[in-house]
Amino acid sequence: MNTENNKRTATDYLLLALKGMGMGAADVVPGVSGGTIAFIVGIYEELVSSIKNADKAVASLLKGKIGDFWKGINGSFLLAVIVGIGISFLSLAKLITWALSVYPVPVWAFFFGLVLASTIFVSKQVTSWKYNRWIAFAAGAAIAFYITVATPAQTPDALWFIFLSGAIAICAMILPGISGSFILLLLGKYEYMMQAIGSLNVPVIAVFIAGAAIGIVLFSKFLSFLLKNYHDITIAALAGFMLGSLNKVWPWKDAAESNTLPAEYDWVPVVAVIAGYALVAVLERVSAKKAK
Repeated sequence: MNTENNKRTATDYLLLALKGMGMGAADVVPGVSGGTIAFIVGIYEELVSSIKNADKAVASLLKGKIGDFWKGINGSFLLAVIVGIGISFLSLAKLITWALSVYPVPVWAFFFGLVLASTIFVSKQVTSWKYNRWIAFAAGAAIAFYITVATPAQTPDALWFIFLSGAIAICAMILPGISGSFILLLLGKYEYMMQAIGSLNVPVIAVFIAGAAIGIVLFSKFLSFLLKNYHDITIAALAGFMLGSLNKVWPWKDAAESNTLPAEYDWVPVVAVIAGYALVAVLERVSAKKAK
């Protein structure tokens, strides 16, 4: 749905930027999907459509037809949304970095609740749980759990890995129910990128954005193909992937970053888990009403 030719006013673009801020705020937090927010505020279809047309638009750019390129990617729409996302990222990154350093257990507990709820609600998108869906679910869970165990606490900070992280994470950001920051968490680059954004580390941010741009062009059509032709199997695998990843966001860690049990009962992490779960539940309920 490309509405670039429709005459949008300055107020319309301001509203788009505000909606982008909502998406950005969601994508900063593992377990909350910017795609879900886009769906709730009514820009999801136009966003996906604009992204899917990017490769064709790039052909116009290579021919020097800048106007055709801008029109092809629905440029004014995308720019407004991206500006809003950027504002949220810049304003929230420092806050989350600070919270993780000062209150790590409650914050990770909150993330645990977010991912747990997202797992449940994503699995509800499977229309029929046949045997092949269960196999996909189990495979997704096993793969994700293996990644959480095999991925070292510290992954490379080299720019090539930042580029790869951006390319992979951006694909999750356009899927309702899957969070891009959740993927960064699995890749061991969540805190690193929050620090980079908070400190305005331009080289790292630029390489990440470049990876995201390439990734979204390469994978958006592939994701669209999978969801169109193998919807239930794809969603089941994603739900299993999220379940298996819960090992990564377990709140209690020892000095070696291995999971442990709490030394004593503390009600704060329990409340944080419930709060995280409730946030996703509310967003999903609003999203469901919007769909009707």
